[in-house]
Amino acid sequence: MSSLVSFVQGAGRVRPACLPILLTLWFLLAAPGARAEPYETEPLIDDEADLRALYEDGVLSEEDFETLRELLRTGVDVRTATRETLYALPGLTWAQVDALLAYRVRVEGSFAPEDLVKDGVLSARQFRRLRPFLTGEERGERDVSGHLRLLSAYGVADALVPPVLLQARVDGPLGFRGGGVASLTRRRLGSVRYDPRRRALVAELPSLVPQLPKLHVRWEGEHASVLVGTYRLGFGQRLTLDTTGRPAPDGFVPDEGFHMPGDPERRCMLAGTGACTAEGAQGRVTPDFGWTEGFRGVAGTVRGQVAGMALSFTGFGSHQSRDLSQYELFDVKNREAPDVLAVLPGKQVPGAAHFVSRTLPDVFHELAGGGHATVGFSPRAHVGLTAWGAWPVWAVEGVVLDLREYARYPGGGGYGAVGVDATWGAGPVNLFLEGARSFSGPLGAGGGFGAVQRTVLGDRKRELELTLRYYGRDFDNPYSRAVSSPDEFEGLRARNELGARLRYLHQTEDGAWRMTGRVDVWTQPPGGEVSGTLHLETSARVDYVGVPGLQPSVWVEHRNKDLGSNGPGLCFEGNAGTLPGGAPVPCAGEQYRVAGRVRLDPTEGLTLAAQYQHTLVGSRQRTGSFQEDGGALLEVLVRPLPSLRLHGRASWRDEDLSENTRLTQTLRTSLEVAWAAVAELGTRARYELALDLKAPVGARTPPELPQHLFRLELEGHF
Repeated sequence: MSSLVSFVQGAGRVRPACLPILLTLWFLLAAPGARAEPYETEPLIDDEADLRALYEDGVLSEEDFETLRELLRTGVDVRTATRETLYALPGLTWAQVDALLAYRVRVEGSFAPEDLVKDGVLSARQFRRLRPFLTGEERGERDVSGHLRLLSAYGVADALVPPVLLQARVDGPLGFRGGGVASLTRRRLGSVRYDPRRRALVAELPSLVPQLPKLHVRWEGEHASVLVGTYRLGFGQRLTLDTTGRPAPDGFVPDEGFHMPGDPERRCMLAGTGACTAEGAQGRVTPDFGWTEGFRGVAGTVRGQVAGMALSFTGFGSHQSRDLSQYELFDVKNREAPDVLAVLPGKQVPGAAHFVSRTLPDVFHELAGGGHATVGFSPRAHVGLTAWGAWPVWAVEGVVLDLREYARYPGGGGYGAVGVDATWGAGPVNLFLEGARSFSGPLGAGGGFGAVQRTVLGDRKRELELTLRYYGRDFDNPYSRAVSSPDEFEGLRARNELGARLRYLHQTEDGAWRMTGRVDVWTQPPGGEVSGTLHLETSARVDYVGVPGLQPSVWVEHRNKDLGSNGPGLCFEGNAGTLPGGAPVPCAGEQYRVAGRVRLDPTEGLTLAAQYQHTLVGSRQRTGSFQEDGGALLEVLVRPLPSLRLHGRASWRDEDLSENTRLTQTLRTSLEVAWAAVAELGTRARYELALDLKAPVGARTPPELPQHLFRLELEGHF
């Protein structure tokens, strides 16, 4: 403990007031019986709507929500899934995964998921949490089965056709499966071209256009599998290549990801003379459904056994169109970011009207390919090699474009990475290691090194994880999803960072108490223009489930962007200013948050939940104290019939409790009705009312009008 205090004091000169918090967290981490999991909480859900509610309530982080959402959509078959795939399920440690694999060998893979509880592999509570993520049930005599989802959203103020999305998935005979996503967009810009007279890009105004962003067909056999279409893939410690978001990726999975429409956005997307009418400039409209851009092409895996060793090879090729923000582009000849002009109705040439903060579709086509080879010596020991490369082919003719330094992809030409990963485990110890070298620019002259090492110690009840990471300043790998801090360097998170993260979870033998926590410290590697700033993130959470039907939870968080510069009056969000050369000066403030949540299940058909969180955050508007934010919610879930479910929510958010003229102050209420008239057909409708609580007089921006939002979802199984 004294070594930790000396380290923090010497590195960052932490205020004495912060030491009790750090010492308390260190004591918790040092206590026996701690373990770490990929998720900070174990969600208790029935469907995707419940998962999204936890994300909106702040219970799940954005990264955890996206990973669990995709896992929920694709499903996991516990009878055939790999060790890494099983670890992605919420609530399982490596020891519990190994116990499940041992059970699977013992019964030769012939069991129903419910047998895991009957035979003592999982507790009833664990299985209840995992059940929505499991798939692979027997289909009986049907050779073909699947489901369809039709979704739409609408706002009362909309003057456009509502956005629509259709998702389909089919399971066929002989190991064939397929799926796709089709969407009707109204806010997506049209084709982009270059106007040499104005030295600017020109984009067509949005129109009603059907899109097919996701489509795949795959075949799975005993020793091989192939997928044609859209997919995501990853390996090892997510350092060299990962687009899955899973905590332990192991190959490719279908890409069917999409995003629900967010809050209504400004109807007018233009600025300049004659851009929009007064009514269009003030109005709001529901955004389109969005989707992720994974890979699109072919991926395949071959597996086998040679001399007692498990061999696996995965290869992939992709031709994917990439969308970019207009601010990520750079005109090489004119040495400036190009404007994006619009041709208004009734005019032949673009005028002064230009797009503001819009995504440009299909700016370049990415040709990518690579592979991964693995040699497995045991279920817990293997060595792998990953290599991939990509080349952008610009779709806009007449201009030489490149990417700015803060774009998501490296500029100057092609890019790629090569890495080696290894895993070893024995008894309660699991070791993971991966090192990689990225390449970018002409002839691969650019790029840098990165490394991740994880040590996991524990059993089925106790586990502790220490992750060490190093990402060089030039490690410009756009497809690295390794453990990293939330800040970015030149558009990437896993870059210019040296850090250590300690995560834990402790569960009592009777399962009544569950405690999780994390301490993450990082800085910039030596040798850069800016180095030595020490950042800190800590969190701790306690859940009690000892009383049936009652689950109280409490969690605290602390973030410090510069341990050497503490106190109120320092900004936490955005930048503190700019240097003489124009470079931004990062904020160096702090944020403290404490929250509590109580879930009550008095009967099988009724669930109540209440939550409150209070935040202290540094702000330049408060020189002598911290800005205080508040948030609360109430939730009621009623199931009067097995086929009918009513879900009501009311949430309040105030970003500065001391005044009501500057920041976000909202009240949202919603009612969702889900009804399954027959087993194969379900309907879900949601109404949401959003109120802006800012003062109508004296506010810097006038409060928004009340927003009435509707969502409709139809789902059918066959």
